[in-house]
Amino acid sequence: MLHRFDIGGMESVFAALIDRLPRDRFRHTLIALTEVNPAFRQRMARDDVAIYSLHKREGKDWAVWGRLYRLLRRIRPDVLHSGNIAAVEGQFPAWLAGVRRRVHAEHGRDWHDLDGSNRKYQLLRRLLNPFVQSWVPVSQDLARWMEADVGLPARKIRLIVNGVDLTRYAPDSTARAALAEGGIAPDHFVIGCVGRFWPVKDHANLLRAFAHLLATDPEARQRARLVIVGDGLLREQLHTLARKLEITPQIWFAGARDDAPRLLAAMDLFALPSLAEGTPLTILEAMATGLPVVATAVGGVPDLLAAEETGLLVPPADPNALGQAMQRYLHNPSLLADHGAAGRARAAARFDLAQMIDAYADLFEETTDSER
Repeated sequence: MLHRFDIGGMESVFAALIDRLPRDRFRHTLIALTEVNPAFRQRMARDDVAIYSLHKREGKDWAVWGRLYRLLRRIRPDVLHSGNIAAVEGQFPAWLAGVRRRVHAEHGRDWHDLDGSNRKYQLLRRLLNPFVQSWVPVSQDLARWMEADVGLPARKIRLIVNGVDLTRYAPDSTARAALAEGGIAPDHFVIGCVGRFWPVKDHANLLRAFAHLLATDPEARQRARLVIVGDGLLREQLHTLARKLEITPQIWFAGARDDAPRLLAAMDLFALPSLAEGTPLTILEAMATGLPVVATAVGGVPDLLAAEETGLLVPPADPNALGQAMQRYLHNPSLLADHGAAGRARAAARFDLAQMIDAYADLFEETTDSER
């Protein structure tokens, strides 16, 4: 159960669980408090998934919890798995409806609460704790925050780090041809980013960093190109900013794509400029593809990225630092290759999707006599 099933990292985890958990042990139902994006439906391989949209109104809509309670009483699931603050309140109706196993995952903090200090949100989680049997953070950072700041009991916290499909995301020497659509030549140095155009992702920081790189490095002005894969509510603002920075000729806004793995494999360097993160799947996907990563040191990112081994960490909202990190790779092909290979090896050793699937399977099948 999510607030909305759309295109994003958390939704990708839910889609992977639906498709990869053993069919002989698990059946699935999707519940969206608002709506399900048709694009999300297309990402699921299984065709036996029931989907319900509860059409929650904007803001407080107390009636939606009644609709959720009645739905749960009718379909009688064994487990309710919800994600992030916008869906956590559904755990109480699930308890009332007699759902035996209740799991809530935190994949990152709310845009309005980047550091997790919002007392109202912390209190809400504590009040709902008696009705949640397992809290699942996807990063060490979130696990520490759940216990130390929110005050949830350590015995209920189960860390499950996101995993990546090492077959789908892998180096591909033929992928470079995919960039021709964006007017990018084989000899260009391609910096890429994949993600929704959402304030917390701070794509504006990346555009300013790229502009700084081009303004301070004549070679970058000739060779460097930026490919941004994704879409979202800030699309027009980002296009306007690119024009204002006079970097539009060096950027390809590729839009939302079904071939993101191929575009990743066509890049030289991956950049993540976020203000906050849980365990960003895009970093794992880039590492699995053999790309070095330049990322902001926020949330669970430092747990994924081995600084100076698989990539470089920079402060958030610091375009000069981000631009300088990208510049290091532009002028050092051996560093680019070494960090890319190390990233692929690290993803295979520590973040294989199969490990994540097994962890969730074990969690969902656990039983408990105590709910408090």
